[in-house]
Amino acid sequence: MSIPGKRPKLIATDLDGTIVVHGSGYDESQIRQRTIDAFKAAHDLGIHIYFVTGRPPRWMPEIRKAFSFGDSICANGAMLYDFREDKILEEWGISIQNQLELARILRLHIPNISFAIEYGDEFHHEIAYVPRWDIGVDMQPIDKIEAKMIRPAFKMLARCSDYEMSSDEMLEIAIREAGHLATITHSNPTESLLEISATGVSKGETLAKVAERLGIDAADCVSFGDNPNDFSMLEWTGRSWAMGDGHRDGIKHAKFVAEPHHTDSVARIIEELIALPA
Repeated sequence: MSIPGKRPKLIATDLDGTIVVHGSGYDESQIRQRTIDAFKAAHDLGIHIYFVTGRPPRWMPEIRKAFSFGDSICANGAMLYDFREDKILEEWGISIQNQLELARILRLHIPNISFAIEYGDEFHHEIAYVPRWDIGVDMQPIDKIEAKMIRPAFKMLARCSDYEMSSDEMLEIAIREAGHLATITHSNPTESLLEISATGVSKGETLAKVAERLGIDAADCVSFGDNPNDFSMLEWTGRSWAMGDGHRDGIKHAKFVAEPHHTDSVARIIEELIALPA
């Protein structure tokens, strides 16, 4: 099926599971050359490129190595980040009061839950919270995360370390009980892990904000993503692709479905998009 419409003015993409191969860590070689070339060709045509991710800035080194162009939205929309200059441009954090209330409510409703928080360049977690990717990054783990709730946080994380609940099951409970306090989502169905941002902060909301500043309508924007933290972005852009090997609900939020992420599918779609009339 041919892609409808004109050449986009802005292309936004998730990273892990979309253009970065799952489990590749910080290895830029896992961003395939065809993908890099496709984004470079789009950029050379004057299309704005946004890398929109749940990652914090400290997880962006290989993006800097792979791409010498583009802009980024990190922490599921909580910050605009210049990854080339390693500089946070704007940030929207969860208030201390809401952090405390979120922890209180979620402890009541999700058994064996534990927490981590991120602010500035710091990552703190409870002893019960077992980090998968940030081992050794935090200061000394603590009994209760409330002791580190001393400033607005760009992200809270909540994990069931015993894996008795899936991320989807946790998300349903968390939104029902605490959705009025924050934006709650996840980026991995198998991790029993929630990612929490301030109310009104999401990939879609922040992408809409930057597009408006650029004078670009949603109809002229394209996005790619694979998990619930991408759904707001997939919904907002005029054309969007959920990855075929991503979350099963992706098709409910995107306009199209791409082939699995490791098959150069995003690159192939961009090649078609930039061949469209301007």
